[in-house]
Amino acid sequence: MTRIPNASLVDLGVLCVLSLLAIAGFETSFGGLDFLTAALAGLVVGTLAAVLGTLLKLDVLVTVLLGIVLYYLAGTPFAMPGEAFAVVLPTLPSLAGLAVGAVHGWADILTIAAPVEAPDHVAAVPYVAAWLVSLVGGMLVLRWLPRRRTPLRAAVVVVGPVLLLLAGILLGTDQAYLAAVRGVAFAAIALVWIAWRRGAGVESRGDGAARLRRRKLAGSTLVIAGAVTVGAVAGLALAPVAPDRFVLREEVVPPFDPLEFPSPLGGYREYTKDLAETPLFAVTGLEPGDTLRLASMDSYTGRLWNVAGPEEAAADGGYSIVGETLPAPDLADLGSRRTIEVDISGYSDVWLPTVGYGSQLVLLDRGSVARAGDVRYNPAAGTAVLTSGAGDGTRYRLEARVQRQPDDTDLANTPVARLEMPIVENLPDVVAAKAEEFAGDATSPVEQLRGIERAMKTQGFLSHGLASDAASSRAGHGADRLIEMFTRSEMVGDEEQYAAAMALMARHLGYPSRVVMGYAPEIAEDADSVEVVGADVTAWVEVPFEGVGWIAFRPTPENVDVPQEQTPKPKSEPQPQVRQPPRAEQVEDELLTTTEVDDTDDEDRERPFKLPMWAWVAMGSVAVPALVAFVPLLVVALAKRRRRSRRRRGARDRQVAGAWDELVDRYAELGFEPPDRASRLQTARALERQLDEQGLGALRAEGGASLSVLAATVDRDVFGGGEVAERAVERRWTEADAAAAAVAGAAGRLRRILARYRLRRRG
Repeated sequence: MTRIPNASLVDLGVLCVLSLLAIAGFETSFGGLDFLTAALAGLVVGTLAAVLGTLLKLDVLVTVLLGIVLYYLAGTPFAMPGEAFAVVLPTLPSLAGLAVGAVHGWADILTIAAPVEAPDHVAAVPYVAAWLVSLVGGMLVLRWLPRRRTPLRAAVVVVGPVLLLLAGILLGTDQAYLAAVRGVAFAAIALVWIAWRRGAGVESRGDGAARLRRRKLAGSTLVIAGAVTVGAVAGLALAPVAPDRFVLREEVVPPFDPLEFPSPLGGYREYTKDLAETPLFAVTGLEPGDTLRLASMDSYTGRLWNVAGPEEAAADGGYSIVGETLPAPDLADLGSRRTIEVDISGYSDVWLPTVGYGSQLVLLDRGSVARAGDVRYNPAAGTAVLTSGAGDGTRYRLEARVQRQPDDTDLANTPVARLEMPIVENLPDVVAAKAEEFAGDATSPVEQLRGIERAMKTQGFLSHGLASDAASSRAGHGADRLIEMFTRSEMVGDEEQYAAAMALMARHLGYPSRVVMGYAPEIAEDADSVEVVGADVTAWVEVPFEGVGWIAFRPTPENVDVPQEQTPKPKSEPQPQVRQPPRAEQVEDELLTTTEVDDTDDEDRERPFKLPMWAWVAMGSVAVPALVAFVPLLVVALAKRRRRSRRRRGARDRQVAGAWDELVDRYAELGFEPPDRASRLQTARALERQLDEQGLGALRAEGGASLSVLAATVDRDVFGGGEVAERAVERRWTEADAAAAAVAGAAGRLRRILARYRLRRRG
């Protein structure tokens, strides 16, 4: 067994210290130093593999394989303890998480809001980073550096910790963790070690050992002093302030796009009509007066209010992946705390009902571990999304604090916060005129907004458009519906119309505003659990005030007694009587008209050609089934051709996305069942699972490529941020057509025939 020199052990110690200083930069991503447990384990495992390979005289390849085995055996209790068996033993989920984290964890850190807590495989990133640097660096220190101890070789060994230092900066946040201290310490240790290595190499040749030893000590002291001085001065002079600090997460746009889902406010009447008495979910922990938030909408297109997409979400930053810990809002004056648990039954959507502004959200249902990475949260809006969908059986716990609602007297001298909001399109002129009329002569923002709120509550009437309501009320909040609302003799509508109108009025006055949809159930003082039904749905308006937060305004009136419009009947005016002339007596014969009767024999006339009855019956028996069979086929074929042509137009990235949509529709037409709400990768996996169940797994795509690979390729083209080449567009369409044609060819003649009559979904 080979003995390791003391100098090499010192080198290994320096390498570990530098790696720890570097990897400490991940603190801003993980929100604490708990990740250091995994990082220390990675350093120990990588160094141990390098040492064992040297002691046992194993070659490089065998040493690397030994390091990989130790990586999986020792990684579970330190990186993924929640998946361990008997605390320390690895399981299949933990081994899979270590593999996935090593490959995809780096990208996940950039799209998950700090602090990073989910999915679990993200914890493998510091573990694998420390393991890799210590394994490679340890083999260099023990095998390569002793051959010739030069400063250049020592500098090569430092490359690994330097890369870790850069990774901690780029994957962190704009708030550095002890940047000056770590930077100066890293530079000082590295420079002293390189200088000591150089001196040790000279001493080994025995040229003036005592004299060179003294010079080495003096030089090392000067190097440390110079490094500390230069590093401190340069750090104070050149270190960027937080907003100018370059981190990759600020350059990456989260892939979640709220515009892929219908506007929550657009389905408002479904709650008041179809789900009025349906239990949606049960909530514990609410207090009297609390309202549940579902979605916050700040973009208006003239047709509806919706959640702003990633490109327009400038004021709130949009939705990002989060762990159990939720980021705090930038503008909010938070008050009392709430800890609620929501148990969903009749509700089905991606938006999660919340209260206030959350600080922690934990999924409690059976699939919570698998779906932990599906949670998206917008701290400024205080709303959350579960991309895989919330439905019967979904349970979660939310810890939150509610926004304080100060008195109007406290807001009298408070200006409205200036936030960049999406541009409002197609604001009706009558809404703008009513905004100025209702605001009146008020000067302060809160007085103007309260004036609008008060006028709508006192002058308007409430109607949900039900048969029992006193007046009809059309659904929707588009420009035409709001014009009708203000041009009728009486304002009639429900929370949907009044909140939409007041938010537009606030925008017209120059104030940022948003429409919030949620639920306002009746909560008793001693209620342990509250059952929320569809009739509890509500909507209100929020406007931000500087240093205070978003203040709620509720313009919906409570009066339901709409006065009936009385249309007076026209009075009848008597007409002067006029004597009528006497009726003329006419002889009965004069009322008759003479006709000439043709006595020509019928047989001598030229008779027109007539088809016999049996011919009509035969043609009808053929033509009617042909029309029934081929007319729908022609209509569907034209619709499919138009659909394909529409998807081949527009921007190239949209054309690539259209190729995937075309593929999914063709699979659905063949009888497969793609999920209604899922990402491309989730849809691909669902279709592949159905292919396997039907014995068609070998024909997933042309050339054996899986649908998952094609989905990932399309996602890369769509979200890559670069210009998509025309050749790439053609390639994606070719791959999609080949994948659909391959499965259609193997699906059977009957399914292909039925697919010609289907459009998008089974039916």
